[in-house]
Amino acid sequence: MPISALSAAKRLCERSGWRLSNLEVQKLVYLAHMFYLGRTGWPLVDGHFEAWEYGPVHPALYHRAKVFGSDPIQNIFHSVRDVDPGSGEAEILDEISESLSGCPSGRLVAITHWEKGAWARNYSPGARFVTIPNDDIKEEYMERERKFGSGR
Repeated sequence: MPISALSAAKRLCERSGWRLSNLEVQKLVYLAHMFYLGRTGWPLVDGHFEAWEYGPVHPALYHRAKVFGSDPIQNIFHSVRDVDPGSGEAEILDEISESLSGCPSGRLVAITHWEKGAWARNYSPGARFVTIPNDDIKEEYMERERKFGSGR
């Protein structure tokens, strides 16, 4: 059963010391979702990602955090359920946090804009509400594994 994107974002933000912007947390949640989906065959988060100009976006998470603009997200997740410690979901979020939390936002955008990735296959300039199918996200993981190893 997938966790909520808000729960995933809460864990990532807490682990970063509340230093992540909406753009950064979007990319990290997407990458965690991709790795989890690729490794387990199951989605990490509920809902869906859309192909927006600056990469994959989870609309429900975006709308919750957009009030911060490009500033770090503060704790807007008081009523959001914590991810169970020790679960596979927590492990993948922690792995992504440890690997990429210090990564500049421009680098995260570059990673998610990969020309063979799910975002690039679904993005159309000016189009709105274009869902990135989980099958495409899983294929991105597999392609990254084939090309780079370790899902990079």
